[in-house]
Amino acid sequence: MKIYHQLSDFKKLDNAIVTIGTFDGVHFGHQKIIKRLCELAKASGGESVLLTFFPHPRMIIDPENQELKMINTIEEKAQILASLGVDHLIITPFTRDFSNLSANDYIKNILVDAIGTKKIIIGYDHRFGKDRLGNITTLMEKASTYGYQVEEIPEQDINDVAVSSTKIRKALLDGDVALANKYLGYAFSIYGPVIKGDKIGRTIGFPTANIFVPETYKLIPGDGIYAVTVKMDLEMESKNTELNDALSAFNSKPSIFKGMAYIGQRPTINGMTRNIEVNIFDFNREIYGQNIKMNFLAFLREDVKFTGLEALTKQLQQDKEDTLAFFKGK
Repeated sequence: MKIYHQLSDFKKLDNAIVTIGTFDGVHFGHQKIIKRLCELAKASGGESVLLTFFPHPRMIIDPENQELKMINTIEEKAQILASLGVDHLIITPFTRDFSNLSANDYIKNILVDAIGTKKIIIGYDHRFGKDRLGNITTLMEKASTYGYQVEEIPEQDINDVAVSSTKIRKALLDGDVALANKYLGYAFSIYGPVIKGDKIGRTIGFPTANIFVPETYKLIPGDGIYAVTVKMDLEMESKNTELNDALSAFNSKPSIFKGMAYIGQRPTINGMTRNIEVNIFDFNREIYGQNIKMNFLAFLREDVKFTGLEALTKQLQQDKEDTLAFFKGK
């Protein structure tokens, strides 16, 4: 998949099969649209193009509202779309000027003149252009003028599992990662570098890797303990041939580990900041600075303030047993 961060970087195609949207989460409903997009592109000898926006339009239209968080970072979204077989991903910077583009200019300047659209696959409820006045009717009215076709994905096809990005966000904020994953069709994840913490976990037998998520718009699930898998990139380079051989042998081992994650302010020790930590089972390497990906699989319990570290340690032992029981039942 080719990725373009400006529409001007994209070279107009002879037969572009296009869909448009924010596609936050790329959930089951989105995947139906994308599957149809790729099928039509292949059948017509064309190329599939997905036009999306960053930042999310609501972040520009209503900048004072900081509550909206995204299920995917733009990088995560691109990886998922690539796995679904999209040929071209155009990430258009969403600005105030862009939001003031009329629906008619949007169709002519972007879809026709810049992309070369021959067919548009669109959800029943998609809106575009200034004040979101453009819709599927607008597209159909201009189809004969500009020589493209429009295919609508009906409401029942998208919503047959009652899925929406809004429902997924709510499930995640409630800690219900199992429901969110059901809607998504894959495990919700967090990705970021491991940073240094205060190392209290080591003193009680549960060392944790503290994860920093640089994208402030990324949604973080509700506070609590979760069963997770952790994937890390253990690749290293060296000019020493023997060392490279040893590293190669090490890297051939699985780099996906089981663990239990914690999200919260650590009330037992009167913590002041919200942390994302993970105790990785059967792992004892230093990984500061390394990026890791954490997949959330199940919610175990809510965050609780304990009477002290001894009570916390006892509960963490139980949490580990519960986590291992979860994986055993998978």
